[in-house]
Order: sequence, then C-alpha cells, then structure tokens
Amino acid sequence: MLLGELLEKIEYKLVRGTLDTEILNLVYDSRKVTEGSVFVCIKGFKINGHDYAKEVIAKGAKALIISEEVETESGVTLIKVEDTRLALACMSAAFFGYPAEKLKTIGITGTKGKTTTSYMVRSILENAGLKTGLIGTIEVIIGDEVIPAANTTPESYQIQEYLAKMVEIGCKCVVMEVSSQGLKLHRVAGFTFDYGIFTNIEPDHIGPDEHKDFEEYMECKGMLFKNCVTGIANADDPHMKEVLRGYTCKLETYGIDRQADLMAYNINLHSREGSLGVTYQLKGLLDYEVYVNLPGKFSIYNSLTAIAICRHFDIHKEEVLKALTMVKVKGRVEPVNISSKFSMMIDYAHNAMSLESLLTTLKEYKPKRLVCLFGCGGNRSKLRRYEMGEISSNLADLTVVTSDNPRFEEPEDILNDVITGVKKGKGEYIAIIDRKEAIKYCIENAREGDVIVLAGKGHEDYQEIKGVKYKMDERDLIRQAVEEIKAEGKTII
Repeated sequence: MLLGELLEKIEYKLVRGTLDTEILNLVYDSRKVTEGSVFVCIKGFKINGHDYAKEVIAKGAKALIISEEVETESGVTLIKVEDTRLALACMSAAFFGYPAEKLKTIGITGTKGKTTTSYMVRSILENAGLKTGLIGTIEVIIGDEVIPAANTTPESYQIQEYLAKMVEIGCKCVVMEVSSQGLKLHRVAGFTFDYGIFTNIEPDHIGPDEHKDFEEYMECKGMLFKNCVTGIANADDPHMKEVLRGYTCKLETYGIDRQADLMAYNINLHSREGSLGVTYQLKGLLDYEVYVNLPGKFSIYNSLTAIAICRHFDIHKEEVLKALTMVKVKGRVEPVNISSKFSMMIDYAHNAMSLESLLTTLKEYKPKRLVCLFGCGGNRSKLRRYEMGEISSNLADLTVVTSDNPRFEEPEDILNDVITGVKKGKGEYIAIIDRKEAIKYCIENAREGDVIVLAGKGHEDYQEIKGVKYKMDERDLIRQAVEEIKAEGKTII
C-alpha cells in the first residue's frame, strides 16, 4: 500500500519525501517497527513517540507521521499533522480497508451500564441470526475467538484490526463499549457509528491522567453524538442535554420517569426460586411485556437500552424476549445457582458509588438478610475502604470482610481499614482473610430468603499479591467451597 493511500482522509503537510513510498506496516509502538513501516509518533502521558525517531529509522521505518519537529535522516518521508492520534485512527481504517463500512456499528457510552447492555444487544442480535462481534471492558469476541480486554476501548489500530477480522469471518454487526478516554484520544475516529448510545453519567474518571473536571468528562462523552448517524439517549439522566450539546445525529430517547420515545412502566420486581428479576411493560415505539432475569432498576435501563437499539434491526419480539432471559454477563450481577432457598451473585462493584447502588437495588427485593462479601485493593485510597465499609454496614445485614488484591500491602491492614468503616454502620460483620473461606462461610450459614452478593472481583480471574497475579476465579472458589461442604457431610439449604 502506498503512503498516499493511507493518508487519503487526513489533512497533512508533506514536509519531506514522497507519498509514493510503499508501506508494508503501520506502527505506533517503536518496538514493533520493521522494514518498510510507517511510524506514527504518539505523544502519550509518559512517553513521546517523537523521541524514538532515530531508533525507528534505524529499524527500517520509511516514513514518520509527526506533530512536532524531529531530527531524522534526509531519506525518510516526513508527514506533519495536527494530531497524530487522529491520524493513526484514520490511517488504521485505511490500512485495514475500512472494515466499519461493512458492518452495522453500535457504540455505547456512559458511566454505568455499558458492559451489560452490550452483552444484551449481542445476545438479541445473535439470537436473531445476525453474527455480531463485541469489543468491551471484559473481552473482545470475534466469532469463536475470545480475547481478554486490556482497556474498555482499545487503541484505534487494534479496533480496526478487530473489525477487519469480524468482517472476514462474516459478522454483520459489532457492539462496542466506548469510553470517554477512547473518545478523547480518538480511538474510535476514522469511521462513523451507525448507532451511538448514551446510558447515563456521574462524576467519575476525573484526575490528572483522565479528565480535568466533570465538564470535560461530559464533553468527551458527547463526542460520540457528533460521530454517529442515529443517537439513542437516556432521557432520565439529568445531564443528557449537556452531554448531547451540539449533536449532529438523528436522536431517539428512552426512559422510565421522563417522557421519551420508548418507555418502561408497570414495573415489578420478582424473586423466583433464588433468582431475582424484573418485569415491565413497554410503551411508545413498542408495546409488549418484558421479563429480565437480572435484578433491579439498572437492569430495566440496560434492557430498555438494548431493546431501543435492536428495534432498528426489525427483530421479532419473541426473539428479543428469549434473548433477554438468556443474558448472563460475567461479573455483572451474575447469578450463581446453588440453592433455590437463597440467592447468590457475583458483581464487580469495587467502589463506594457502585456498591451503594448495588446494595440499594438488592434491598428492594426485601431479602430475609442481605449479605455482602467484599474486600478492597492494596496500594489504593484508604478513604475508599472506610466508605465501602460504612456503606455495606448500613445497607447489608451482614458484611463479610475479606481479601481482594492486596498488592504490596498486608491483607490484615486492609481489612482493619475496612472494619473501621464497617463499625460506623449498624450491620453485623465478620472478617475472614481467605476469600474462599469467606465464601464458604456465606454458603454454610445461608438462611432461606437470603440474598448474598460477592462484590469487587466480578469478571477478574486473578488475585494480585506482591506484584504477582495468581489465578483466582470466584466461580472456582464457590465450586470448591460447595464440594468441601458436601465432603464434610454438611447440607446446603
């Protein structure tokens, strides 16, 4: 491929060299440069790609994409652009043959709900016979291939490579979680989404390496709605208009409390043989009853969002309803079937805001007891430990304090910090450092009508201790605990 072909949708200045340079590889990591590469100099938070100009030329780079001056040999082509991250996104799309144009692309942004909603959408589309890829926080799914995710939204080159693979195996659609960082850093530039979705927004991801304030966070979320054909937004979110300011897409809304194009009403919470779920009626653009085998108001919003998206694919309601009963998202109020007498679930809630939301939701089911097992990570804010301890003690009847990722701290010290917060609440508590033993305690001592939530680890399958990640999946810990209880001749109610 000629360099000029990679640059066809970019504004640039040819500083030196020729656009007729044959390019064999597109690279933004200096370690991956090979003979015939074009190297895009990305200026990151800690490393500036421009500093590696001489190194990549020595490795065989034939062209450099720059946004600031570099010292180079005269035989190398230099292309200057305003923003090298944006250039990388557009060049990546060209390098892989614009795969997004061959797919129906669905981008979901918001503080909460992205992961569960994306799995719901994929479940509905796949159930209707539309082969659908997924790019998200937990994993990337391309047909039978499942790739663990490093970031919610990968770098633009990686996204385009994934999209190209999806096209190659016959995918018709892709659903993608789109983070504010992904938008800010142009990771999803280079193509236009068919559908852009806004779930909700709360103050989050604000700090030196993310967003300077809530206003910037909202502004970055809103970038999606200047880069999609149809926008679908949560009308109940108080910041919706600010997030969507200046939107250029056709807009639809959904909600529960405020007037919207698609609404849920007649909401009922259900507990069936240890399984928690919700039913509601749709009105507006659609009219039928929905049952979701996941608990709480957030499950209504997530499913309502998924239905609002999939409505555009003319999928029959029976297929939608069937898919929603089958959805199971790893680590997101993920039900674990041990007994019909009590409910157990795994959830990723790992900060005060998410834990409070989760426990408040579960209390609405009026359990006999609400039991919350969680720990806090080491080398992180102590304030988070105090807050989570107090929240759990105020909302749960029993808090089981255990270990999470101690990292370079002693687990006992972390537990003591959590207990400081727990003691400010009114609930009972017990501390068991070993997570498997803590889970075993919850199962052994479960009472009929209990709701037990294992919080904090969610989809993670490791425990980090002293710089080493050891395999630890809560699903395995639950299985081991159950086997031990039975081996000891004890019964589970």
